[in-house]
Amino acid sequence: MPKNPDIKKVLVIGSGPIVIGQAAEFDYAGTQACRSLKEEGIEVVLLNSNPATIMTDKDIADHVYIEPLTVEVVEQLILKEKPDSVLPTLGGQAGLNLAMELEERGFLKEHNVKLIGTTAETIRKAEDRQEFKDTMEKIHEPVAASLVVHSVEDGEAFAAKIGYPVVLRPAYTLGGSGGGIAYNHEELVEILTNGLRLSRVGEVLVERCIAGWKEIEYEVMRDGAGNVITVCNMENIDPVGVHTGDSIVVAPSQTLGDKEYQMLRTSALNIISELKITGGCNVQFALHPESFEYCVIEVNPRVSRSSALASKATGYPIAKVAAKIALGYTLDEIRNAITGKTYASFEPMLDYCVVKMPRLPFDKFIGAKRDLTTQMKATGEVMSICDNFEGGLMKAIRSLEQHVDCLLSYDFSDLSQDALRAQLHKVDDRRIWVIAEALRRGFSYEEIHDITKIDVWFIDKIAILVEMEQALKTRELTVELLKEAKRIEFPDNVIARLTGKSEEEIKKLRYDNGITAAYKMVDTCAAEFAAETPYYYSVFGSENEAVETSGRKKVLVLGSGPIRIGQGIEFDFCSVHCTWAFSKEGYETIIINNNPETVSTDFDIADKLYFEPLTPEDVENVVRLEKPDGAVVQFGGQTAIKLTEALMKMGVTILGTSAENVDAAEDRELFDEILEQCQIPRPAGHTVFTAREAKEAANELGYPVLVRPSYVLGGQGM
Repeated sequence: MPKNPDIKKVLVIGSGPIVIGQAAEFDYAGTQACRSLKEEGIEVVLLNSNPATIMTDKDIADHVYIEPLTVEVVEQLILKEKPDSVLPTLGGQAGLNLAMELEERGFLKEHNVKLIGTTAETIRKAEDRQEFKDTMEKIHEPVAASLVVHSVEDGEAFAAKIGYPVVLRPAYTLGGSGGGIAYNHEELVEILTNGLRLSRVGEVLVERCIAGWKEIEYEVMRDGAGNVITVCNMENIDPVGVHTGDSIVVAPSQTLGDKEYQMLRTSALNIISELKITGGCNVQFALHPESFEYCVIEVNPRVSRSSALASKATGYPIAKVAAKIALGYTLDEIRNAITGKTYASFEPMLDYCVVKMPRLPFDKFIGAKRDLTTQMKATGEVMSICDNFEGGLMKAIRSLEQHVDCLLSYDFSDLSQDALRAQLHKVDDRRIWVIAEALRRGFSYEEIHDITKIDVWFIDKIAILVEMEQALKTRELTVELLKEAKRIEFPDNVIARLTGKSEEEIKKLRYDNGITAAYKMVDTCAAEFAAETPYYYSVFGSENEAVETSGRKKVLVLGSGPIRIGQGIEFDFCSVHCTWAFSKEGYETIIINNNPETVSTDFDIADKLYFEPLTPEDVENVVRLEKPDGAVVQFGGQTAIKLTEALMKMGVTILGTSAENVDAAEDRELFDEILEQCQIPRPAGHTVFTAREAKEAANELGYPVLVRPSYVLGGQGM
C-alpha cells in the first residue's frame, strides 16, 4: 500500500509538443512515473497533447486524454475525473506552469485536490527569480549580483550600475528562452523586451555575468522525511554562458578536486532541503576556475533533460523514484530496480565516463546563426559510455549522425593562424574541431584555455586524440598502435583513412590479434553489487561482462538515435512497441540506441540494452557477440534503415520489409520503374548524379522543378 492512504487517483500532466529545449525526456519521465504509480495500485489519469509519445498509449495510464494543455481543459478534466492529486513535475515547464496557474486561482483548494511531488511554495521559491534569490541569501548560498525587473527602464538602470556584460533570465520559461547575455545597451533593450513578453509573470532577472566560470550540475533527490542523496554530478565542458543543453557534458565531473566536489555537493543538498523538494531536482553551479568561489545559477524543481541524462548515466531511475516519493515513500523503502538488492537511498557510483553531446540543427538550417548562448538550440542529444574520456568523446561524435566520425571531420586547415585564433573566439557547435586544429598548429594549451575558458584537462584529452591521428598518419601500424587507437575508440574507417589501408585490412588485423569490443555493465554501484538488468557499453582491452541469458530466439531492434528536425519521438514509440510485441511472443529482445532521453533506452524495456553509436562497425560488434536470429530496422527511422545493407553483409536476417523492397521505395530510379510497370501516372522526372545533369534535366522538363534526394528524412535537402 502507498504510504499516504489518501492518494488513490492521480492526474499526471504531460509536456505537450516537442519544442527546442523540451524533447523526449519528459515522455520518458512521464511514462516511467505512470508505470511506477500503477505498480502501487494508483488510478492514473493522463493529460497530454502529443500523439507521438509512449505516455499517451492506452496501456500506460488508466484514462488518457489527448487534449490541449490549457487551464480550462485541466479544470474540466478535474471536475469530470475527480482526482485527489495532481503530479506536475514530470511534464517539463508546461506541466509546472499549468499547476501554478490552477493553484493561484484557488481551483485546486476549492475542489480538494493536492499537488504532490512538490508544493506551489517550492515551485515559487525555485522558479520565481526574486524568491529564489531571497531563499539563497537566507541560507547563505552565494548568487551573482542581480535584480528582478518588470520593465526595460529598471533593467537599463541596474545594468548601468553593475556594468556590462549582464545575463538576462526570464522567470517561468524553459530552455533559457527569452534570455541571453547583453554586452551593450542595444542588446539589453532587445533581449529584455522579448524576455518580459515571454515570461508568464512579466519578470526578468538581470544579473552579473559570470561567463567563463566552470558550469557544474548536481542531480539530487529528497524524500518527504528529509533524506537527501546525490544521484549524479556532471561537468559542462563549455564554461558558463552556453546553455547546459547545448554543451558537451561529462559525468562524473573530471576536473574537480575532492574539496570542490564535496563543497558543491553539500551546497546542493542544503538547497534541496531548504526548498523542501520531494523528488528529483537539478542544481546548477558556476565555479570560479582559479579559486573556491562559486555561485548558484539556478534550480529546476522538476525533472529536466539533465535528469534523463543522469538516469541513463547512472542507471538510477529518477522519475520512477520521484513518483514513489510523491506517494509518501521514503528513499530507504524504494528498491533500486537495477540491482534488486540496494535501495534508492544508496548513492550511485560510476566506474566509467559518460559523455553527452547535443544534436544541433545547423545541418538543416544552414543559414542559422551557429552561436551558442544561454538559450538552448539543440533538438536532442546523444550519450556514450566508455572507460576513458577520449573514447567517450569519439563514440559521442559518431553517434550524432551529422557525417562526422572524428576530430578531422570539419576542415579548418585552410585558415591562417590569425583566422584560426579568431575562430577559437566563436562559441559554436564546431568548437572542439577548431581546438583540435589549433593543437595541430602548435597553439599552446594555455592560449586555447585563455580564449575558450575550457579547462586544460579537456584540451589535453583532445590533444591525445590529435596525437593519435598524427601517429596513424606517420607511423607504421603495429598491433600496439592499433590497440591504443581502439582503446580511445578510433573507428576502423578512420584508422583506414589515416593509414591508407582498407577498412577490411584493419578489421582483419584486429580480429587476427583479438582486438575486439568487450561489453561492461552499468550497475549503479561500481560493481559492488551484481546488477539484475543487462545494460551495457563497449570498451576495448577489457574482459566481457555481457553473458548469454535465455537460450530463446533473439531479435535485435535498432533505435533511432538522436532527435533531430524531421525525426522526433515517433520512431522511439515504434521501437518500444516493437520490442514489447516480440517479448510477448517469447523472443529475447536486444536494443541498440544512444539517445538518453528516450523510453527505448530505459533499463527495463528490452532484455538487453546496448548504449552504442548506430554505425555499421558498432552494430557489428554487438552482432558478433549476440548472434541475433533477426533484426528489425523499420521502426528506427532513417537511422536504422541506413544500416540494412550492413546487417545483411553480417548475415543477419532482416525481419519485416525486405532490404530489396526498402531499396525499391527509397531509391528514386527503382521506385520509378515500379510505377512504370504498374502504369501509375506520376510527374515526369529524371534521376541525376551531377549538377550538370540536373540543369539538363530541368531544361528538358521545364521550370519550376522539384529536387528530391534519395534516402533522406523529413525532406532534407529538398
